[in-house]
Amino acid sequence: MMKYVLLTLSLSLFFTACQEQKEYSSVDPVNWGKRTINLPQDSLVTGSTYLSVYSQIYSQTEHVTHDLTATVSMRNINRQDTVYLTGAEYFDTHGNGIRTYFKNVIYIAPMETIEIVIDEHDREGGTGANFIFDWKTAPGVAEPHFEAVMISTSGQQGLSFATSGQRIE
Repeated sequence: MMKYVLLTLSLSLFFTACQEQKEYSSVDPVNWGKRTINLPQDSLVTGSTYLSVYSQIYSQTEHVTHDLTATVSMRNINRQDTVYLTGAEYFDTHGNGIRTYFKNVIYIAPMETIEIVIDEHDREGGTGANFIFDWKTAPGVAEPHFEAVMISTSGQQGLSFATSGQRIE
C-alpha cells in the first residue's frame, strides 16, 4: 500500500513540475493600484515614448533563440516634480498587443524609479518586443526616462545589454 502512495505522490510531483508555469512578474508584484492618482486639473504636457525590449535574441542562426530577462525602468529624472504615466502597453515582434500594465493613471515621485520585469520564460514578446508609454508632466518639467536592461546567464557565460526610450509624440 505504501508503494502505491509513494508512486502516486511521485508521479503527481513529476507532472506538476513538468507543467509550464506562466509567470509575468513585476518588481513588488504589480502594486499599480497603490500608485493610482487623479490627475491635477492643470494643463499638462502629453507625450509618448517607444522602448525596444528583447525577450529573445537569435543565437548562432535565425532558427535558434536565447531567452532573456528584461528589466524595464520608468524613471522620473526631476528633483521636485512628479510625472504621470497614463499607459504602458507591451507588444510582440509582430506589433500585437500582449498586455497593458495598468488601467489608471499612476505617478512616479521625484527621482523615483519603478520597474516592470519580463521573466526569462515569458517568450511572448519574441525578438522584437516593445513598449509604448504614454505620460504627462507639468509644463517645463523634464519628461520621464525609459530604459530596459536585458540579461541572461548560463553556466559561466553571461549576456547583457540595454536600450533607451525614444519620444515619438
